[in-house]
Amino acid sequence: MTVSVRRPPRRPLVVASATLAGFALLALLAPVLIAPESLDVVTAHGPTLAPPSTRFPLGTDENGLSVLLLTLAGARLSVGVGFIAAGLAVVVGALAGVTAGVLRGRPAAALVWIMDWFLMLPQVPLAIAFVAVLSPGLTALVLVIVVTSWAPIGRVVRTAVLAAQAQPYLDRVRALGAGNWYIARVHLLSEVLPVIAVSAALALANAILAEAAFSYLGLGAPSEISWGSMLRQASVSGALTAGAWWYVLPPGLAVIIVVLAAGICANAISSASTQQY
Repeated sequence: MTVSVRRPPRRPLVVASATLAGFALLALLAPVLIAPESLDVVTAHGPTLAPPSTRFPLGTDENGLSVLLLTLAGARLSVGVGFIAAGLAVVVGALAGVTAGVLRGRPAAALVWIMDWFLMLPQVPLAIAFVAVLSPGLTALVLVIVVTSWAPIGRVVRTAVLAAQAQPYLDRVRALGAGNWYIARVHLLSEVLPVIAVSAALALANAILAEAAFSYLGLGAPSEISWGSMLRQASVSGALTAGAWWYVLPPGLAVIIVVLAAGICANAISSASTQQY
């Protein structure tokens, strides 16, 4: 009797990856697609907090600006910060995790202790401290996300490296004189790549949520448009109490869609690697 192994469906991964790629492309092309004067409060001629219409498909904000254009423009900062911060966190975390998994003795214990210390850092107080020192802006926003995100990635990657090192065939490789770093580069890296890919997708979701939360709290870039700053402005202007749901829904949905797409990618990659092994 032949037992067939069911492969995880690829359609969710394809759709989620295409969604992330589309938002990344939108973030890159937003300055080209949207004229600066269409986001200028001085030149705004639309009615304030107007509901969706033919002229303004997603309505207007408290200044008469198009919510659609604001949402598209906000992708530049929200998605850009998400990808940059997640990328830096993955690089730092993966390097730290592989190093902690390969090293032995006190160096490895010291690196694990550093990762554990960074795991305990709270995001919001640290963001407030960074903003106080560096002033509100993209630099402080990216730094606080990276500082609070790389350690969990490092711990997960270290665990994967230690598990991969326990494979029996590596004993023969060591017997032939191969060193730890050679084994890590040639044999272990391919084993750990799925874990790094899953960590990257989850880090992207965390970075997008963190940017939206910090910008909503006023800890982001005050002069830049982002999905979090749109939600903050909608709250400050009393859009919800005025019944202007169209002001809150587009940026909120944009955050949810990107985070869900990143989570689906992480789940699909994890399922594929589990089925493979």
